Amino acid sequence: MRHHIVLSLALGLMAAGTSKADEVLKSPDGDIALTFEIRDGRPTYFVDFKGKQVIAPSGLGFDLSSESGRNSFEQQGKKAGADALSLKDGFELAGVSRDSVDTVWQPVWGEESEIRDHYNEMTVSLRQPAFDRSMEIRFRAYDDGIGFRYEFPGQPNLNYFVIAEEATEFAMTGDHTAYWIPGDYDTQEYNYTRSRLSEIRGLFPSKINPDNASTTPFSPTGVQTALQLKTDDGIYLNIHEAATVDYPTMHLNLNDTTMTFSSWLTPDNQGRKGYMQTPAKSPWRSVMIVDDARDILASRLIYNLNDPTAYEDVSWIKPVKYIGVWWEMITGAGTWNYTDDVYSVKLGETDYTKTRPNGRHSANTAKVKRYIDFAADHGFDQVLVEGWNEGWEDWFGQSKDYVFDFVTPYPDFDLKYLTDYARSKGVRLMMHHETSASVRNYERHLDQAYKLMNDYGYNAVKSGYVGNIIPRGEYHYSQWLNNHYLYAVRKAADHKIMVNAHEASRPTGLARTYPNLIGNESARGTEYQAMGGNEKWHTSILPFTRLQGGPMDYTPGIFEFDLSTFTPYNNSKIASTIPGQLALYVTMYSPLQMAADLPEHYEKHMDAFQFIKDVPVEWERSVYLEAEPMEYVTVARKDKNSDEWYVGSTAGTADRKSTISLSFLDPGRKYEATIYAEAPDANTVDGQTRYDITRKTVTSKSKLTLGAIAGGGYAISIKPLKR
Repeated sequence: MRHHIVLSLALGLMAAGTSKADEVLKSPDGDIALTFEIRDGRPTYFVDFKGKQVIAPSGLGFDLSSESGRNSFEQQGKKAGADALSLKDGFELAGVSRDSVDTVWQPVWGEESEIRDHYNEMTVSLRQPAFDRSMEIRFRAYDDGIGFRYEFPGQPNLNYFVIAEEATEFAMTGDHTAYWIPGDYDTQEYNYTRSRLSEIRGLFPSKINPDNASTTPFSPTGVQTALQLKTDDGIYLNIHEAATVDYPTMHLNLNDTTMTFSSWLTPDNQGRKGYMQTPAKSPWRSVMIVDDARDILASRLIYNLNDPTAYEDVSWIKPVKYIGVWWEMITGAGTWNYTDDVYSVKLGETDYTKTRPNGRHSANTAKVKRYIDFAADHGFDQVLVEGWNEGWEDWFGQSKDYVFDFVTPYPDFDLKYLTDYARSKGVRLMMHHETSASVRNYERHLDQAYKLMNDYGYNAVKSGYVGNIIPRGEYHYSQWLNNHYLYAVRKAADHKIMVNAHEASRPTGLARTYPNLIGNESARGTEYQAMGGNEKWHTSILPFTRLQGGPMDYTPGIFEFDLSTFTPYNNSKIASTIPGQLALYVTMYSPLQMAADLPEHYEKHMDAFQFIKDVPVEWERSVYLEAEPMEYVTVARKDKNSDEWYVGSTAGTADRKSTISLSFLDPGRKYEATIYAEAPDANTVDGQTRYDITRKTVTSKSKLTLGAIAGGGYAISIKPLKR
């Protein structure tokens, strides 16, 4: 159902600098009201929720660089001074159009089989008469939040231009509680901090992680999106962006005197924030606004602000459950490199057959064959293999341009044999492309790398961008790099390949448009459990923040928590439990789910491993039972291909009791619930690997009460009994 209403205001009806006529846009349910006005020539908006202001008057617009093109400024003669560099002042309202949309669309994969897209829209047309320039701002109001973007029609006086900074503001109405990570042009791999807005500046220095492979914070009050906030009266706000295409990633910079966030775009290596050519549009700026934390998790605002799927044929895009040769290298038990004798690799010149194997290279034929057998025996789709290709001896930290060719295997990795063996077992290998952040080199080899995958029947690739970007001086989240990430995804689609990109920009819902983007890392994942650890509440905040823009390849499923028991190279102790790890397969949604631990660790706990084998990666429906940022997340999901349900619950900062109703089940039907719960001594070192598995008959009238320790959780599979 689509209703369209257009209201046009005569040009010149209101003079710039004096206009203050309000234009109000309400959500379909009327709870959210966005008001637009021009205050002293500046486009401004504010937002009310259930009659209470939640976004105070906030300015909109841009500051332009003096390096913007001739057509934008020079032909304007004397007017081409400092005032001409402002696209935030001197505006008058030229027109308003309105629209109302209520449709349903079907994602290729997701947390439900259908998503409702229901909003009211208002587009304001603005004119800057002093320079004969125009700009439009398109606002949308949903029942769970608002979105808006800038649109620039083609015009002679605003053709090519360079952004000095986007001047979008989000003015807070108080000193809210924020769940934040430091603003950084190169990494999101941080633990989250909960604090008042006024406390960010004082806490910021202690929250920077200089050990990340590439780290570039920009301000002592800069934070990243998706930013979760909570007001003292229980309103949840979540600021993010959607559909970031041909544009830099947005951070937020806080003025902690006025409690106002301003957009802060990631620059290129010359400090420029974005290069634009009209007609053009910005990404959407979004604010979720709810008074129940569960509604943040249920929101599909970010996906709805993205365009529909760009591909006519999506039959080749399939969710994946995989294992891989990875965790043992992360923990230090194995290596990516084949030899310790080579200190400087020149591809095509270094002869690995004349070097001594180090005996710890994990990506060898015998070991990978073992993983293929394990995958086949337990119903996994694919086996990821990292470190299979030449060049790992000097890949990291060298600012090396020509680092990998993505096609040449080490001598102990028989690519053809293993591919054929996997195929004979009904399993695929998953390709790994670590670029070492040499983006130019990856684009140089991309066609031949994807062709190799086609030749051997690979349909999924894990790519990585560890380190400082080459071309040198670029940042991971600049306009140029965002264009590269999307170029790789689109190019992969030409080859019917799915992409799981690590160290790339945080997702902004583009997986709706490009559903072969089946996963990203873009946050602090399980690997940090072997490298200093994640906070106990980490997985109870990520669904509110990082996962708002798309799925994460978090790589859960660790069953051995004392790493020294299987590798003398690592004394890390992981703060989790086996039921808590099982819960992540439900609470941390992804169509790409890894069982990250070693096969021998799963073989010690096959009864618990059964949950990982059973849990789907495609869902028909999701029900959010309990939620509070950083404290707990409890989710029930129905399998897309059966009547089975799965429940996962994680506990954050504290131990807790969770009581849930099973009212989501079909009335009048009986089910068997298999409950994976922590043992009474789960909060001890020895108790982390102990658990209780119980089975009981349940119905839609049943209620369950289960305990979970901080950093742990529980999992339940619910299968219908035969009638």
